[in-house]
Amino acid sequence: MSIFDGKRLTNETFKLDIERMRTGWYSDKYFENIMAMLVECASSGYRYDGRFPNLHEVDLSDVDVGNLEVEMQWFTRRPGTTVVVGVDKALAILCGCTGYFEDDRFVETWANLEVEAVHDGATVTYNGDPMRILPVLRVRGRYRDFAMLETPTLGILTRASRVATNVYHTFIAARGKPVLFFPARFDAHEVQAADGYAYNIAIQRFNADFGGKLGPFVSTDAQGDWWGGAGGGTVAHAAIACFFGDTAAAMLAFAATRPPSIPRIALVDFNNDSVTDSLRTLEAMFDRYRELTDQGDETEAKKYRLYGVRLDTSGGVRDVSVPPLGDVTLDLGVTPRLVFNVRNALDHAWEAWDLPGAWRERARDFCRRVRIVVSGGFTPEKIARFEKLGVPADIYAVGSWLFNNSDHAGTVTDFTADVVRIKVHNQWVDMVKVGRQHAVNPDLQRVG
Repeated sequence: MSIFDGKRLTNETFKLDIERMRTGWYSDKYFENIMAMLVECASSGYRYDGRFPNLHEVDLSDVDVGNLEVEMQWFTRRPGTTVVVGVDKALAILCGCTGYFEDDRFVETWANLEVEAVHDGATVTYNGDPMRILPVLRVRGRYRDFAMLETPTLGILTRASRVATNVYHTFIAARGKPVLFFPARFDAHEVQAADGYAYNIAIQRFNADFGGKLGPFVSTDAQGDWWGGAGGGTVAHAAIACFFGDTAAAMLAFAATRPPSIPRIALVDFNNDSVTDSLRTLEAMFDRYRELTDQGDETEAKKYRLYGVRLDTSGGVRDVSVPPLGDVTLDLGVTPRLVFNVRNALDHAWEAWDLPGAWRERARDFCRRVRIVVSGGFTPEKIARFEKLGVPADIYAVGSWLFNNSDHAGTVTDFTADVVRIKVHNQWVDMVKVGRQHAVNPDLQRVG
């Protein structure tokens, strides 16, 4: 399903709305108008009769414009490196929707196209010169057969590559620590499958480039649809409210009722006292774990191993364990000091517990193995700052930033497409707007 296995996904995975896509339902209207114009030119026998062609030395009087064959290339101008995703879906769109209507019957002409494409997970670089781009998709064929598909193919390349590239740079900032994919609530549900796929490809790209062994963690089943993943997660703030703000009670109930394969991660900022709620939850989970272990029920005891605590303090709130310093950037939200405070409390919690000697070391290990997950407003810049300071965060959860598309942040990933050559008298000749040119990408591979 990517450059990493050499396989391509098909419409069996994407389940495209083929019928409406063929009619232009998802296309900018001017592409439908262009196609209709060219169809009419072809049916009426129109031949070029203009007076100001760019090809001054070629006789164009017999050129059948309506059936003109073109070469088009798709590319992005995001600064730096882009992780390309969405190619397979773009190809599925072309495969299923290239053609024309003959009365009410759609005539498929995909087989007549000459198509080259990179694989999902490939990278391209851009240094700011629009004359030096790297195409990720190139098509040669009769233009009116695929003119209306420019909009949806650009759309999936733009969306998926933006998410993948943002995820990729987030992993770089995190220096190989896990990054949980939490942006589902920030966009329409229809895009979750593509977004989750882009996230998974970005992980594979990071692992390949940096020797990592990270796995994916998505929050919804839909995000894993295209690659066989499944959503994960534990307790939300709403669940803690159902237990009257008692985080420890909520986690005990969760542990008792959910399979042990689900990591137990306690959300500890409900009362804006992350240290206290971390310690209460930790002790409650350990007490039950110890009780079941002493009874010889190791299987049930596993349910009460606390995998982690998640800090999600709002950016407008100062946790009570963080004394004010007078600088709100150092006080509010999930700050380095808050993480250090929680880590220190977790590591030493066992020392205050009344334990028999045989349980002292096990209690220490139980506490020190608890991971800290941080979330709420994290960006690559904030993550990089945490890493530079040596903040003991083990896992980063990132949400809305992964959709970032800003000139200021250098994350604009918008794709565009140009006709760069046309076929005249059976010869391919350059025909491209000023400021663009035919480009070469050695990673393009023949499709079909």
